[in-house]
Amino acid sequence: MKPWWLLAVDGSAAALRAVDHVVRESLASAVPLKILLVNVQHALPSDITRFVSSSIVQDYHRETGDANLASARARLETAGIAYSQHILIGEPAPTIVDFAREHGCTQIVMGARGLGTVSGLLLGSVTQRVVHLTDLPVVIVK
Repeated sequence: MKPWWLLAVDGSAAALRAVDHVVRESLASAVPLKILLVNVQHALPSDITRFVSSSIVQDYHRETGDANLASARARLETAGIAYSQHILIGEPAPTIVDFAREHGCTQIVMGARGLGTVSGLLLGSVTQRVVHLTDLPVVIVK
């Protein structure tokens, strides 16, 4: 049985380091990994969506998600690693955790995000919430 890893990316440098980690682990693994490449978009506020058609909102989320996933896709494809891509809408941490649970993932991999000098010692708020909300192993790549 292939291990299912959820790889959460947002287009940041930290997320790309997480992609690089997954590439290294996948290439070294005796068993092929199944990678679910995920980007979570915040839902647009209702004061915007009530004046814009749902197809325009969907296009916006798809285009933004595609842009955030582009570098991660390129790195996985260059390494010859199979993946499925998912652009989700919602609050990032619970959406990541719920998607991982629903798809039987065995691990979540994501980048750490520093927030400044003193705060930079801590994990980003999404990363902290994912760790708090899930019972799955979470690999945080610095």
